[in-house]
Amino acid sequence: MMSVFDELKARGLIAQMTHEDEIRELLEKEKVTFYIGFDPTADSLHIGHFLQMVVMAHMQRAGHRPIAIIGGGTAMVGDPSGRTDMRQMMTPETIQHNADCFKSQLSKLVDFSDGKALMVNNADWLMDLNYIEFLREIGVHFSVNRMLTAECFKTRLEKGLSFIEFNYMLMQSYDFLKLYREYGCKLELGGDDQWSNILGGIELVRRCESAQAYGMTFTLLTTSEGKKMGKTQKGALWLDPEKTSPYEFYQYFRNVDDKDVINCMKLITFMPLDEIAAYEKLEGSAINEAKKRLAFEVTKMVHGEEEAKKAQNAALALFAKGAAAEVPSVHVTKDDIKDGIGIVDLLVLSKLTPSKSEARRVVQQGGASVNEKKITDLKAVIQPSEFKDGSILIKKGKKSFVKMIID
Repeated sequence: MMSVFDELKARGLIAQMTHEDEIRELLEKEKVTFYIGFDPTADSLHIGHFLQMVVMAHMQRAGHRPIAIIGGGTAMVGDPSGRTDMRQMMTPETIQHNADCFKSQLSKLVDFSDGKALMVNNADWLMDLNYIEFLREIGVHFSVNRMLTAECFKTRLEKGLSFIEFNYMLMQSYDFLKLYREYGCKLELGGDDQWSNILGGIELVRRCESAQAYGMTFTLLTTSEGKKMGKTQKGALWLDPEKTSPYEFYQYFRNVDDKDVINCMKLITFMPLDEIAAYEKLEGSAINEAKKRLAFEVTKMVHGEEEAKKAQNAALALFAKGAAAEVPSVHVTKDDIKDGIGIVDLLVLSKLTPSKSEARRVVQQGGASVNEKKITDLKAVIQPSEFKDGSILIKKGKKSFVKMIID
């Protein structure tokens, strides 16, 4: 059996480590308590967080105990990492609502029953800190000169770094110290953009407790060109089905670039590596079988097997020219259609295009069709009679479509 350390490494999930040999030995010989932080800056996790959830699940399956920190306290400040501007300040009520939304999503991969994993909110200890005491106990251990060399701060110095953001590293480092003291947490994991903050926590544990702690970062989910994955026309690829439907989620991975499909299988599925290796040998159009498997596996993990099957069937139905009920739909009224609606207005109303100018471009380039009939005339009008059984199928290109239904 491959150890969890070797599994993570073989899948390409590990980006950086503080002590490779020690971490390998720790994970192979002990049951380790580790933590990952999630700042509740939105009311849903997205595909970037999902990779972290997968790592937590790999670790838990190997017998280690995850702690998921919901950053209710740190979100009051805002993480400057990877940002060119200051994050929008949120109210405590919004932060709490977002935090509440996270647990059900995390629970799909991580077992929180019977103390097998913990979920804590750093607001419980950060919000009541005495600032002077915090500076004397924690701030004294941080060198401003050294902090300014951290990548998360360097990128912000030209545009301006607020003092409140400058405190973020101290707060995240204090989280590690707090978890070490209360739960014996020895290892912090996080995205590669968290490297500087993780090092700060390790150093703080060493200074305050004379103890060795460890850090490990994950590979960010990127394309073969180095761009972050998970960006769609509508924004981020969310785990919440109300923000990104299971069908849209499925289609995103069904349509990934040929160069990215095997990497995605390794990073965000639990498919055995030897099985992935078999898919890696596929060439040409046969790669589509790997994409279908990837899309099904990831959708099943996030939305459940039933929703994954619905999404899969909807995709098959569409390409067989028999649109299924599960195809994404938009509901309109008779007043929206009236005595007919122009193709440009129809594309905007369907939300397939964000603006009339984009709709015109799609039509002019031959990318618009209604009920499988290509529309190239900008002045074309879709009549109410074309809504067979009260609906029509509108397509933009080969991969974006929607069923418009008249209520």
